[in-house]
Amino acid sequence: MKTSDFFYELPEELIAQIPAEPRDSSRLMVYHRKDGRVEDRIFRDIIEYLRPGDALVINETRVLPVRLIGRKRGGSAEVECLLLKRLDGNRWEALIRPAKRLREGMYVDFSEDLCCSIEEKRDEGIAILNFEYEGVFENLLEEYGAAPLPPYIHQENPDKKRYQTVYARINGSAAAPTAGFHFTKELMDRIREKGVEIIPVLLHVGLGTFRPVKVEDVTKHKMHSEYYEVSEESAGRINRIRENGGRIIAVGTTSVRTLESAADDKGKIHSGSGETEIFIYPGYTFKCVDALITNFHLPESTLIMLVAAMVGREKILELYNRAVSEKYRFFSFGDAMFIE
Repeated sequence: MKTSDFFYELPEELIAQIPAEPRDSSRLMVYHRKDGRVEDRIFRDIIEYLRPGDALVINETRVLPVRLIGRKRGGSAEVECLLLKRLDGNRWEALIRPAKRLREGMYVDFSEDLCCSIEEKRDEGIAILNFEYEGVFENLLEEYGAAPLPPYIHQENPDKKRYQTVYARINGSAAAPTAGFHFTKELMDRIREKGVEIIPVLLHVGLGTFRPVKVEDVTKHKMHSEYYEVSEESAGRINRIRENGGRIIAVGTTSVRTLESAADDKGKIHSGSGETEIFIYPGYTFKCVDALITNFHLPESTLIMLVAAMVGREKILELYNRAVSEKYRFFSFGDAMFIE
């Protein structure tokens, strides 16, 4: 299976630059796997496809404003640091630019009360940074950091709150689980009232989302590890719903990866936490997830490969080409797809 097998042509004008307002007014493509039907709806209509007794599994990670712009100490060169994962204490894994001009031991100043040293440089622009600061680090990030928007979004001053799900709770992500952008608090209340349980899990999005597939043989790609967590309460609720015949509907690929990492071969979810490198592509047999709410993803990305594992490679390209022809909006701020 080749990486190029997951390529499709996307006009640049279909890449969403601003989110829909209100959140649940984005478009929704519904694909029914049983009979192959495709419907074009509005996202708030998702409630019509959810049944009492189902579980809607959400990733409650919260995006930190982890894009920091500073200056190389002793010079005027601008340095960009995108923090990916906290390692321990004040040490972070990060993407740095321009990586070739930065050396181990150099300092980068972001403000009078926030700086870091480059402790170690690794491949592909990754570095280990050691931060020094006065005050509370998270507060300094809120003051000096920017939302870590993907490079295909060209907003100069993005709304930090809008690059966040309404249910985000636990700090730690370097990017948002964007399928959740489409939910409003009001829609979630209506879903609960219908008898659908909304169950939280956690996966802090890191380099796995940013790293492209650079090998031609898909099976040779190695995912970067990301932290996940499933509470005992959430595991128990999911297992009870499965036992009672309800569907497990994942909101976003991060929820899929969390559930499939926490499931045993019989589909039972086990509570706990750890690092996952799970890479899901066609040929994978899902152990727990029955349906998926997701956005439209980049060509040749691990995300489109995950969705293709659920519907088939040829079918996902057919659906994506249909979305292009019908001018759906793509990627982080784009429209949604429901696969049941």
